[in-house]
Amino acid sequence: MECRVGCGACCIAISISSPIPGMPDGKPAGLRCVNLLSDHRCSLYGRPEYPGVCANFKADPEVCGKSFADAMRRLELLETATSPESST
Repeated sequence: MECRVGCGACCIAISISSPIPGMPDGKPAGLRCVNLLSDHRCSLYGRPEYPGVCANFKADPEVCGKSFADAMRRLELLETATSPESST
C-alpha cells in the first residue's frame, strides 16, 4: 500500500520518542508534528533530515484503513495498546 497523499494520520496519532527536526524531545501521541504542512504533507519528506523513524513507517491497510479518520482511530488504538502506561 502507498501512503494516501494528504493523510498525515501517522504524523498526528502516534508518539515519536526520538528527536526530530523542530521537536528535539520527540512528539507525544495526538500532537501534530511541526513538520506536517497544512495539506497534511511532510515538509521534510525526501530530504536528508527526514527522520528515520518516519522513513521506516510503512503504510499498511491494517493500520491505515480506508480513510484519514479510519487511520486515526486505528493508530490511536495501537498507540494506547503499546504505550508504557497501558502496561501498568
